[in-house]
Amino acid sequence: MSGILDLLQSETGRSIVDGVSQSTGTDRAKTNNALTMALPVLMKAMERNAKNDPDQAQSLMNALSNKHDGSILDNLGSLFNGGVEEPVKTDGDKILGHILGRKKQGVEEVIGQKSGLNSAQVANILKIAAPILMGMLGKKARQRNVNSKGDLGGLLEGMLGGSQTRREQGFLEQVLDANGNGSVVDDVAGMVLGGRNKGGNLGNVLGGLFGR
Repeated sequence: MSGILDLLQSETGRSIVDGVSQSTGTDRAKTNNALTMALPVLMKAMERNAKNDPDQAQSLMNALSNKHDGSILDNLGSLFNGGVEEPVKTDGDKILGHILGRKKQGVEEVIGQKSGLNSAQVANILKIAAPILMGMLGKKARQRNVNSKGDLGGLLEGMLGGSQTRREQGFLEQVLDANGNGSVVDDVAGMVLGGRNKGGNLGNVLGGLFGR
């Protein structure tokens, strides 16, 4: 997963990390770690949902074409100024529930254990990150003229790096299948926080999202 932490140090990445950290009152470094783990996991969940369920794919396409069109990215300063408004966080919580379903709590607990945050703090971070992620996807969907389920699958796969290694695929699947007992924490450590020089394509995930 090389490249992810470097990308979060880009101008846009720093703005998002800083804004989320300030809005949730969580340590910046820990917020950065949580986002570094969470964003690829959410992307993978969306890819898996869209691939396995045509209704989920259509629902995601509708959301990207309408509500989540990328406009949230137009003024991040306004989004974070004075704290993120409750309707944004409420929307984020609904997005997480739709993407992760019953796996939501397990994912939050695993990310929390490795990022040094508790699951409630991770949940607050993800409530803000989810609408931003959807906005990024919506913007990319417009740029690439995504108008079919096949186009959507290609977009999601491409933003995940396209040709992930077995290890990267396994990491994301394990986190999504977590039950909150910490069984995948070591994998999270090795693949994300300690894997800067291990190579692979998931470093391109945030690169694609932030326009790098």
